[in-house]
Amino acid sequence: MIRAAVVGAGEWGRNHVRSLASMPGVRLEWVVETHPERAQQAAVLAPRAQVTADLADVLRDTRVEAVVVATPSPAHHPVASAALAAGKHVLVEKPLAPTSAEAEDLVRRARRARRLLSVGHLLLYHPAMAPLKRFVQAGRHGPVLYIYGQRSNIGRLRDDEGALIGLAPHDISVMAHLLGRWPVGVCMHARRCVQRRMDDLVFLTLRFPGGVLGQVHLSWLEPLKVRRISVVARGGMAVFDDMLPAGKVAVHGVLEGPGPQRRAVPEPSVPRLKAVEPLKAELGAFLASVRRGRPSLTPGEDGVRVVRVLEAAEASGRKDGREVAIAPWRA
Repeated sequence: MIRAAVVGAGEWGRNHVRSLASMPGVRLEWVVETHPERAQQAAVLAPRAQVTADLADVLRDTRVEAVVVATPSPAHHPVASAALAAGKHVLVEKPLAPTSAEAEDLVRRARRARRLLSVGHLLLYHPAMAPLKRFVQAGRHGPVLYIYGQRSNIGRLRDDEGALIGLAPHDISVMAHLLGRWPVGVCMHARRCVQRRMDDLVFLTLRFPGGVLGQVHLSWLEPLKVRRISVVARGGMAVFDDMLPAGKVAVHGVLEGPGPQRRAVPEPSVPRLKAVEPLKAELGAFLASVRRGRPSLTPGEDGVRVVRVLEAAEASGRKDGREVAIAPWRA
């Protein structure tokens, strides 16, 4: 039985609380939350856990092996650092840290402490990833030409992070996972349409080794909620639409023909997906990594790589969208 704690029970953190409180093989001992109303909600979701406003209560508890950090991103580095120093294995929500320097520091601290560090790249645990990965690896539809991601809706405008930081880690991590390589260059065009301090509209172009492009559209200003990723190959495409109640992945073939006679296969194939809640799968993988003593699918090193892409994108935005190279990082 692994004993765990959750730090931060806000909009997303309370989902960690709910999940850990109901999962087998783990006992949620603590929830750290300073906001009184959220603390009360956490107590209802996890009645067996102790709720505190003081992180030190968790750090002193030698029974706690694993800590989930679900605070706002500016607090990720100090909270995760303290947990690692106290000998805990740590899962940090995305992004791993606000800066690559802080993210790299967390990786170094985890190694020195001989503790596991994971990052919450949630979509890699979605059951849709398996058929998308097979589509890329099998090569039956030819080489991948580009991947397009759209993540938009009328969201809650935040004053602590813009659409790039809040949304882009999902698509960056998915594209890197599917292609098996990280981007080497990025262009960004962003606008502050409603907010004064934060971008609420972002267009990213990611350049991957081998000439594959990634295009990402992020917005908190769209009338319809869209969560879609399209993988386009020379002879077909796979589309993952997370807003569909069923048939979330569809693989479309292309009938080859000369010039304008090239057309799509009328009926796409729709693979059956496992009935898995991505967050519980992510938490289960983290807990399994703690038991085995081996990194999860989303190690802290990948969290660093995503933050480095985000920093390069911001630099591109300051240069009117000119491409900024992303230097390779070796852990």
